[in-house]
Amino acid sequence: MRYADYGRACVFCCRCAGRSPEVVSREIGIGAGTLQRWRESEEARASPQATRQDKKRIKELKRDLLRKDRALAETAALLVLSKKVEAIFRKSEDE
Repeated sequence: MRYADYGRACVFCCRCAGRSPEVVSREIGIGAGTLQRWRESEEARASPQATRQDKKRIKELKRDLLRKDRALAETAALLVLSKKVEAIFRKSEDE
């Protein structure tokens, strides 16, 4: 687990448990500055702009995956066809 992920999990668990993240951070030895950076990164991650960008990125990745999947299927079909053609010509040469 990355350090920033640990911070997000810590802040989330504190909120769920009803305890102040500041108190918990002092108990486990995390500085107030570190806790503030974690909080800011969590807020930035959940901003509407970030979610729009994430959705756009996901859409691009899905489109790219679909394109690659189609290309792979086409390549597999061509390979199968070429092997069939090769088998047919070998058969006719043997006759």
